[in-house]
Amino acid sequence: MARPSPAHRPRWSTPAALFSLGWFTRRRRPATARSVLAGEAAAEAARKSSQEAPPAEETETPAEPDFPVVGDTAAAAFFDLDNTVMQGAALFHFGRGLYKRHFFHKRDLARFAWQQIYFRLAGSENPEHMADVRNSALSIVQGHRVAELMSIGEEIYDEYMAERVWPGTRALAQAHLDAGQKVWLVTAAPVETATIIARRLGLTGALGTVAESVGGVYTGKLVGEPLHGPAKAEAVRALASAEGLDLSHCAAYSDSANDIPMLSLVGHPYAINPDSRLRKHAREQGWRLRDYRTGRKAAKIGIPAAAGVGALAGGAAAAVALQRRRR
Repeated sequence: MARPSPAHRPRWSTPAALFSLGWFTRRRRPATARSVLAGEAAAEAARKSSQEAPPAEETETPAEPDFPVVGDTAAAAFFDLDNTVMQGAALFHFGRGLYKRHFFHKRDLARFAWQQIYFRLAGSENPEHMADVRNSALSIVQGHRVAELMSIGEEIYDEYMAERVWPGTRALAQAHLDAGQKVWLVTAAPVETATIIARRLGLTGALGTVAESVGGVYTGKLVGEPLHGPAKAEAVRALASAEGLDLSHCAAYSDSANDIPMLSLVGHPYAINPDSRLRKHAREQGWRLRDYRTGRKAAKIGIPAAAGVGALAGGAAAAVALQRRRR
């Protein structure tokens, strides 16, 4: 596949912004009209992408004697991606792959690392700054073909993501598949990246942030807003309605308090590798918890600032380490 030449390469002045679509704070806010639009767009894209999904691989199922219920066609499962299904942030791993392919430079990795630190520790979101980040990210993909990034995404999955899937979470997803239920990823990552991961794991499909494209080329606009927080809940609600699901029979899994709106929709919410706020909320509500982290790794990932798209140790530090290796 031909790579963009320096003369024709789009502006990469703030490529770190590409990954920042999923970086949001823990502040809860109600769903807006843009959240609803983003959710409905993600649900439609997910349904289309699932039509050609291959059969799931055989995997040992967890010990859940009463759930999921075999043959319950009104049930499905919804899994957050970053630090729930996969260690770290999918967008960060995708960025590593783009860096390896010379899409941007080391100085941009340093900026990316700093942004991770800022969003983990600040604990607040500046709307104007986030709008600038989003617009910069959209300008980066504008004019690129969807098929190009999908092809690159397949390669990057094999290089950086395949070995980072949590076996325990994978087993939970397989339990739903073995029970005859559909399983969806729900993530702020681009729907194209999420769809690749879902297909490789043998899942039904993915709900993700939808970037507008015309004729297979990105326009530089989003459909609604990034699929985060309340927008995830709207996406699950829209998909459940389209699929004829009973949300009281469904399950949802996440590591982040940002996903409490999605977890609260279903009858079977799970906190997986939870941040401190979600762990507290889950205990108060009597939700089930699963933690597949051990030792110091769990302590690092479990700090409050790690909510959302991966731990500081697995994000910013990895970016700096990558810079040092000069890949």
